[in-house]
Amino acid sequence: MIEAPVHGTVDSRFEAVRDAFAANFERHGEHGAACCVYAGGRAVVDIWGGTYRPETLQMVMSSTKGVVAVAAHMLAQEGRLDFDAPVTRYWPEFAAEGKGDMPVRWLFSHRAGLAAIDRALTIDDVYAWRPVAEALAAQRPLWEPNTGHGYHVGTYGWLAGEVIRRVTGDSVGAFVAERIGAPLGLDLWIGLPEREEARVAPIIAPPPPPAGTGPDVFAARMSDPTTLLYRAFANPPLPVSVFNERAFRAAEVPAANGITNARSLARVYAACIGDVDGVRLLRPETLAGATSVQSAGEDLVLGYETRYATGFQLSFPFRPMAGDGSFGHYGMGGSVGFAHPGRGIAFAYVMDQMLPSGGVDPRTKSLVDAVVRAL
Repeated sequence: MIEAPVHGTVDSRFEAVRDAFAANFERHGEHGAACCVYAGGRAVVDIWGGTYRPETLQMVMSSTKGVVAVAAHMLAQEGRLDFDAPVTRYWPEFAAEGKGDMPVRWLFSHRAGLAAIDRALTIDDVYAWRPVAEALAAQRPLWEPNTGHGYHVGTYGWLAGEVIRRVTGDSVGAFVAERIGAPLGLDLWIGLPEREEARVAPIIAPPPPPAGTGPDVFAARMSDPTTLLYRAFANPPLPVSVFNERAFRAAEVPAANGITNARSLARVYAACIGDVDGVRLLRPETLAGATSVQSAGEDLVLGYETRYATGFQLSFPFRPMAGDGSFGHYGMGGSVGFAHPGRGIAFAYVMDQMLPSGGVDPRTKSLVDAVVRAL
């Protein structure tokens, strides 16, 4: 067990969050972690502990998807991207296999039926980008689009990222760096510069889930070749070990390899719901449309209930955030960034020790519960 004095700053009103954070090291095998909370446009919690230092960066897995969603809604806000236009307006090659009329929104709300790719791909294809985008353009949907939804585990990033690339002429990583990272002064990258490499904490693979639990059921589903979940994870193959390699961190994998810290991730969401040092990313009317429910119910890939807006996760049983009204995104293993406009808060948590997927992460639940009680 890591001995973890908690470092950083906490507004007196939120001392319970510090206590919950410290307890995670004692109760839940925390190794290195950080948590940041914004309320009313300012940071009221900015803490780290265990093996983390103030400058530590962390890969946040699918929490990256929420940042990509913010980028896309900024483009829509500027009139450059229409979520209800066909994908082919921006990406003509996408018309293959009867996809010519599919609207952009279905890509972002997991309704496109493109959660897995049939063409065999390699890790080098991932690094090159274009082979994966071409495979998705050519892919036949795995279910009738818009008849149901299923989490596009990895493909979300290439689908959304290619649309952003076609609209802007820049990669999604370049757009995020210029339009989100620079104005807000963030440590946030999709495609990590080599100069930042030494700051990144390695991801630690999750322990085996306890038998008979939700995570155990999820793990069995993920290892069953007959399931969409298996197919979504198997091709291209991305074992946990690759997440710690320089080549993967340097590439742009917008569904999974954002590298940041808790203070930067919370700051993104704070700037979506209000001004942060004079910067606001999404206008109120943009935010209202961006966070309206697009998909809800049983997920064809994950096998349990999920809810999505256009690019964002909404609160659902295994991903509760701060309850109804929350929007953001969790990452495999435990990270999360989200905001709750009604409560006026933005929250982020990052860590190096992954826990098994398929259940509520007790670490973030205790932290968010403490924030809500403080309000």
